[in-house]
Amino acid sequence: MAGHIDLNADVGESLGAWQMGADAALMPFLTSANVACGFHAGDPLTIRRTVRLAVDAGVAVGAHPGFPDLVGFGRRAMSIAPEELEAAVLYQVAALAGIARAEGGRLVHVKAHGALYHHVAGDGAAAMAFVRAVARLDSRLAIVGPPGSLLLAAAVDLGLRPLAEGFADRAYEPSGRLRSRDLPGALNEDPEVAAAQAVAIACDGRVRSVDGSRVAVPADTICLHGDTPGAPAIAAAVRRALEAAGVEVRAPGA
Repeated sequence: MAGHIDLNADVGESLGAWQMGADAALMPFLTSANVACGFHAGDPLTIRRTVRLAVDAGVAVGAHPGFPDLVGFGRRAMSIAPEELEAAVLYQVAALAGIARAEGGRLVHVKAHGALYHHVAGDGAAAMAFVRAVARLDSRLAIVGPPGSLLLAAAVDLGLRPLAEGFADRAYEPSGRLRSRDLPGALNEDPEVAAAQAVAIACDGRVRSVDGSRVAVPADTICLHGDTPGAPAIAAAVRRALEAAGVEVRAPGA
């Protein structure tokens, strides 16, 4: 059984008058926060307010860069050359690092968003470009990604700390990949279902896939999505279940 695990969420995804998620209600249950950097969601004021929420709550601040796709919320695949991708990631992560510093905190980790998350997990050149951008800014930053992915391998190659991630509020295919959001049953919106999956990841390193088979999900951190309906209730249930199972919930390195 895992002695400890991190609990993270994707936050700061509001944009101007368009409000996404309930970050203030979610933050007390988290140990890490992945803050949108403005390319797929977020704006300067939202970013600053979200970082302030995290710093005040003692939650580790991470950058959540995505494809430049506000209309598609960063969930559409895009074709970007490695050099352009590296520059885009550097731009976003540097902005978050600067705001975190201005708010009295520091950036701790970087996690790609949406379609970019899946792209850098499976494309070696993109993975290396992503990690290279982070390493050139600050080699102390950790890289969050899927277990066994090319992204985490690139992190190791460039001397950055890899953090394997599991998901409490997403369903898994028998292959171990997340079920596409285009398919039914992709989200675990029931807090107790999400909590049980989080405990399975933390304690067993395995989850039940959509066909009932068990798949390996070794993880250092467990993710909740701030835009999942009822995210604060899910976070509360997950945190409560992990602690009841004897798992210490804390940020990596804490």
